[in-house]
Amino acid sequence: MKIYTKSGDKGRTSLATGKRVSKSDLRLEAYGTADELNSYVGLLRSEVVGCGAAWAQNVDKQLGWLQNRLFDLGAVLAGSDMVFSAENVSKVEGWIDEMQSELEELRAFILPGGSREVSLCHVCRCVCRRLERSMVVWHEETGETVTESVWEFVNRLSDYCFVLARFIAKNLEIQVYLWEK
Repeated sequence: MKIYTKSGDKGRTSLATGKRVSKSDLRLEAYGTADELNSYVGLLRSEVVGCGAAWAQNVDKQLGWLQNRLFDLGAVLAGSDMVFSAENVSKVEGWIDEMQSELEELRAFILPGGSREVSLCHVCRCVCRRLERSMVVWHEETGETVTESVWEFVNRLSDYCFVLARFIAKNLEIQVYLWEK
């Protein structure tokens, strides 16, 4: 099977439903951003694996699971009839709670940086927020939408990335930079 189909050569592509749309379609912007986020999560995962510690192995498993859910999310955004479970949201919330239980209370805004791993967490957080914004634009412009669990998952995922940045910084003993007014 050839990788190229030539069916998108004129700026159109097919949704999961088979409907042909412009590659500028707002739905494509949303699932393209989910794909971009998945790629950044993969890059983050590659960095975390190199840490070698037990906590890193656990985070690697979480990130691998998240990559699969982001692929599912892309399919949902592309119009498939796949069901995106609310259990996905609960799982991410559980991980956030576990990591936060090991962190000091946050009393200031944090600046991205400190290490490649921590910085990539913040990149993932920002791309995730862009995904959420693109979903909102798609919904507001077309009236189409996804299930509540999809909205919640994307929102929690950006929170997860933020907490993960702090968790990794703590475990790698990386200085966290605080916003100075």
